[in-house]
Amino acid sequence: MRQRFSRGLGAILAVLAGLGGSAAGARTGGEQTATGQGNAWTDQWFSDVSFGAQIEGGVMGSSSHPASNLNFGQLLSPYADQATLNQLTFTLTKPVDPIGGGYGLGMNLRMLYGSDARSYTIAGVSDRWINGRYQAMPVFANVAIHMPWFTTKGVDGQIGILTSPMGVEALDPSTRAFYTLAYTTEYSTPFEHVGGMFQLHLDDHFDLQFGADTGNQTSFGRGDNNGRPAGYIGVTGNNLADGHLSFTYLLRVGPENALRSLGARANGAMRYWNDLNGTWTFSKKWSVTAELNQLHDEGLRADTYSAVVWGGWHIRPNWSVNARVELYRDNTGSFVASFAENEGYAQAMLGNPTRSESAPATTYGALTLNTVWRPDVGHHVKLLQFRPEVRFDRSLNSTRPFDDQHHMGRILFGADMALGF
Repeated sequence: MRQRFSRGLGAILAVLAGLGGSAAGARTGGEQTATGQGNAWTDQWFSDVSFGAQIEGGVMGSSSHPASNLNFGQLLSPYADQATLNQLTFTLTKPVDPIGGGYGLGMNLRMLYGSDARSYTIAGVSDRWINGRYQAMPVFANVAIHMPWFTTKGVDGQIGILTSPMGVEALDPSTRAFYTLAYTTEYSTPFEHVGGMFQLHLDDHFDLQFGADTGNQTSFGRGDNNGRPAGYIGVTGNNLADGHLSFTYLLRVGPENALRSLGARANGAMRYWNDLNGTWTFSKKWSVTAELNQLHDEGLRADTYSAVVWGGWHIRPNWSVNARVELYRDNTGSFVASFAENEGYAQAMLGNPTRSESAPATTYGALTLNTVWRPDVGHHVKLLQFRPEVRFDRSLNSTRPFDDQHHMGRILFGADMALGF
């Protein structure tokens, strides 16, 4: 199955390469300059390539200073009271430009170094590059295409290493409100894929999304935790209700458990991810985003259910205040965990033994408050961002998941800073 999937992606790229070559040839033959030389589309294709760099670091202290030094249930701020370099990224972007015949071609590349790579790593791609606290990974490395198919607006797609399209909160700190992530983001939405994702533009407001990949944070060969692919289908709506409303619903289906954990039945044990999120913009200063998520795993015989609401008040163009409220149910304790070893997350994903902390079946409640300040400093600095944050977590069914399983609740407090060029 994986071989057929790989051959299919290769065939798509080969067809696009042929289309690009024929388009270039047609232009060269049909359009001559004053000097008699042809202007192929490649002459200007690289003219709008852009580069960027960004660095983020922060610290989250715990109200009870756990002996393990782990902030339970926190993948991006895992160490209590310890400053960390979350990410140093370098990005290359080539926007999709026409190559003839209505087709377009572009590319995207982002490399990351930092502690965030420990949880967002891709097995078989980056899980063995560096095994320390700070690791490296490709956040995305893909070819972007446009095809004039099916509708007047056509189809866009990305093939290669992709970030997951599901959920609200992204890895890039400049695009999300909070330093910490919601439980829903960390444990009930995927992170990274190797495969293809496509957007069929139905009209000015609605897109059909679909795609296939090797699994959540897996690839091929030794980086494959089972022998089957997974995929998405869903719909996105934008600029609805006079521009106030946008939403995305995605269904993801496929086996995600490791053969080393479940044996041969891992190939047929489906995981179903359902995620619906939407944003209502009241004005330039006020907006609310809500997310409903449900996950069912046949192999683990486990479910998660959650609801998250974000509220944002933009006091000034460079200053905002945010709140996030979440209710998250892990009905078997199979999902929410923290990992004591630097490669623990990747090893658990592959079904290998590792030291970790988990909790019994728990209903988590969380309230997070912060302010975001982005002063405009100029001098080629695209982003300077400060985010002080306080977070209140509590078990709502009397379990004790926090601070080495000693407490029903805890308070996290800290801040992060990001600088981008």
